[in-house]
Amino acid sequence: MSADPARNRWLVLVLVRIAASCGAVVGLVLLARAVTWPPKLLGVAIVLSALYVMAVVPRALAHRWRSPPNP
Repeated sequence: MSADPARNRWLVLVLVRIAASCGAVVGLVLLARAVTWPPKLLGVAIVLSALYVMAVVPRALAHRWRSPPNP
């Protein structure tokens, strides 16, 4: 990896988004292929949690890594 922290942070944000979208796809596959309701409920829970992670975690990381304002 390079020594540039901005590039590394951008890669982390992208990887979090990719992992969350893969989780949502897994949840959708589980939801579509399930026959009984417990696996379908698990698929819905996985999709909702992946969407939450996709929306909240990158924003929280960007907020944590934000530069302090110049006075």
